Amino acid sequence: MRSSHRRNALFFIAISSMFTWASAQNNTQNAPWPNKAVRIIVGFPGGSSPDLTARTLAEPLSKALGQPVIVENRVGAGGNIAADLVAKATDNHTLGLMINGNLTIAKLLNPKVPYDPLKDFKPVSLVGVSPLVLMAPQNAPGADGPAFLAAARQAGDGWSYGSPGVGTVGHIGMELFKAQTGIKPVHVPYPGYAQVANAMIGGQLHLSMLPPALATAQVKGGRLRAIGVTSSGRSPLAPDLPSMAEVGVANFNLEIWNAVAAPKSMPAPVVARLSTLISEIARSPEVRQKLFQQGWQVVGSSPEGLSNRIQSDAVLLGRIIKSLAISSQ
Repeated sequence: MRSSHRRNALFFIAISSMFTWASAQNNTQNAPWPNKAVRIIVGFPGGSSPDLTARTLAEPLSKALGQPVIVENRVGAGGNIAADLVAKATDNHTLGLMINGNLTIAKLLNPKVPYDPLKDFKPVSLVGVSPLVLMAPQNAPGADGPAFLAAARQAGDGWSYGSPGVGTVGHIGMELFKAQTGIKPVHVPYPGYAQVANAMIGGQLHLSMLPPALATAQVKGGRLRAIGVTSSGRSPLAPDLPSMAEVGVANFNLEIWNAVAAPKSMPAPVVARLSTLISEIARSPEVRQKLFQQGWQVVGSSPEGLSNRIQSDAVLLGRIIKSLAISSQ
């Protein structure tokens, strides 16, 4: 009899424990989000463009969520170290502010990259876009864009172009431009865009693609010449510069961009909420103006919009990477 009572007691304890566990699980799943600080991991140093964008979004996002939003800089490997940390985060409170290379072509350039850009993230929002500007020395030949390209074709591999490194958009974009226009300048990598601009001013380079802020500053200073922006239409960031179509290069559209992405483990309702908030914040007049001053034309897209951009750019740039066997290893 005592044995029977003991079995019954153990049975009821087991059932009670199961209900307690199930209740705890349910409460955890239905807990308000966020219930602690949210991290935005950035793969570049303080004061860099991605860092400034993240910090511009952080304060209004914190107000909207009612929790601190902390920007954490984890520098290295062109942003890929930070991207890997985001991909592997499981706390549901970690986001990444990333550049397009981290979310599209990172693994194509280096198979050793420990995350898959197309599989390990949930897109949240495309924040801002910017074309590059095709630049040349002040004394470059040709009275206009088409005449300059004609001179570049005639020069063959006697000309050289600069980029901020192998595998960067400035490098792959120029190779895409070469394939579409038939010009053949030789690639010379530099540590950054500033060094590329200085090399052109010094006469060591014949052309390159620079960010609009740097490009327009060089043009206004009379040090370099702008041929056109690398988008199919004129850009609000440099409205006085001709588009590629005006230069005579049809269907050429190359932009750099930044975006917010979440780990694949982030619950869909949280991603949807974050996307709505970040899009609204980015498009607000005050934040839009700040991002514009930083060199970004605000988009503030849905997750689907960012996903489409990731896939299309991965195909566009991936084609050049594969055809030329470009590697950043």
